[in-house]
Amino acid sequence: QQRLHGELPSLSRLGWEPAEGLLRERLELALERGGLEGKALQQGKTWPSKAEILAAIPTDCLQKNTFKSMFYAIVSAGQVFLCGLLAWRFIPRTASAIPLWILYAAVQGTLAFGPWVLAHECGHNSFCKEQWLQTMVGYAFHTVFMTPYFSWQRSHAVHHSKVNHIKDGETHVPLVQKGDIKLTTNLPRSFLTHLILGWPAYMLAGVTGGPSYGSTNHFWPFAPFSNGERQLFPGDWKKKVLLSDLGIVAVLAVLWHWAKCTSMTFVAAMYWAPLLVLNGWLVTYTWLQHTDVDVPHFSRESWSWVKGTFHTIDRPYGPILDYLHHRLGSTHVAHHVCSAIPHYNAKKATEALKNRFPDLYLYDPTPIHKALCRVAVQCTGVQAAGSEGMYIFT
Repeated sequence: QQRLHGELPSLSRLGWEPAEGLLRERLELALERGGLEGKALQQGKTWPSKAEILAAIPTDCLQKNTFKSMFYAIVSAGQVFLCGLLAWRFIPRTASAIPLWILYAAVQGTLAFGPWVLAHECGHNSFCKEQWLQTMVGYAFHTVFMTPYFSWQRSHAVHHSKVNHIKDGETHVPLVQKGDIKLTTNLPRSFLTHLILGWPAYMLAGVTGGPSYGSTNHFWPFAPFSNGERQLFPGDWKKKVLLSDLGIVAVLAVLWHWAKCTSMTFVAAMYWAPLLVLNGWLVTYTWLQHTDVDVPHFSRESWSWVKGTFHTIDRPYGPILDYLHHRLGSTHVAHHVCSAIPHYNAKKATEALKNRFPDLYLYDPTPIHKALCRVAVQCTGVQAAGSEGMYIFT
């Protein structure tokens, strides 16, 4: 990192003096391994108000264009359909063609994450002004990829409201380590538990969800789930969870009929394998947006919406992924400042935030594959540190 960014800042410059023993060692490792030059670990920051932050976004960034949004939706879905059609027509259904089917899964899963992102935008009410159309598109795009639309809309809204909150946050909330022994893992195990098993584990049991919500299930909001001090799906949201389930059951019925007409193996190759890749992209984006060795979480007493929002990280996904995934990872700070911004206006909003809050805006230039490996191995548990209610990775 020193070669990439120049000389690393001292702990005293970041307000961490005196820091001795194990704490000092951990902070120095975070600075050495991370890509933010200590920006997220700076003590004594002056935080603006939420109103000041929102005022920095140009008003035209909030304008939704139904035609433009539907164009992106049709193109994104069309790419998935075309890729599936080509595989159906031209990839042999033989063992010798397994490498081609693996390639297809990787490409199709990557393409399919595009419509998934647009459904996520529908859930934020940033797709179009017509509520019925927005709900229809979001419900269809999420349901076809086994994501319960209303359930995830609610849990994702909770995530936005409590970013990097060590108790009330939602998704990728780290374990709080007890004692001085560092929690460890290895890359294959971390990739297996996060990129492959992570999404279904979160959907079915609330794994890595906020401790305040207990064990949760995005398909069944009743006992034995929803057993925390707070409900993830309160009131009428329970009915919406069940409404989401209807779509999932319908898709499963179609897949079952398809398998009966062809074979389970063929449906696995055409649908389930790409879905695993899509889920991997989903976890990659959500993991890297708020997690790194030098990015803290906050206690209930010290957390604020402004702190949480400005501990979101923009990263360099490159022009191809930015096109396919609608700039989800490269303009995510702006998305958390105001989730009502359509993706096609997020770049302008990002530039405005960078210029207005240069000391708070976080951008990590580390290549995505390197950042993912770093987070997968190094970000296992956190401990309280300092006087500002921070929890840093050990």
